[in-house]
Amino acid sequence: MVVDDLTDDAVGEVFHALADATRRDILRRCAAGEPSVSRLAQAYPMSFAAVQKHVAMLERAGLVTKERRGREQIVRTDAGAVGRARHALDALETTWRGRVERMSDLLAQGTEPGAKKSTTRGTR
Repeated sequence: MVVDDLTDDAVGEVFHALADATRRDILRRCAAGEPSVSRLAQAYPMSFAAVQKHVAMLERAGLVTKERRGREQIVRTDAGAVGRARHALDALETTWRGRVERMSDLLAQGTEPGAKKSTTRGTR
């Protein structure tokens, strides 16, 4: 699946980055402003290095960018990447809705693909 220039691997990396609650919270904080990595680190009960690793994973996934301002690294959300992740989910939803509709149609017809119709014969 390719979604707006995202390969399967890139989509996987985005969702892997979003799978962690701390990274999702970092993303929310970055969407609300442009915090430095140092300021982000103050918000979590973990080491500065651990927060740096979370930011690096978000950056590899293309969800945030870092910019050096003096001695600080400012973290910004890449809204386009978030939109591409949403688009990937929308594509999956469309696929699954189509499958569910086809299954519903088959059930409404009372047949299943490959299933033999049962014939009822009197048995004694």
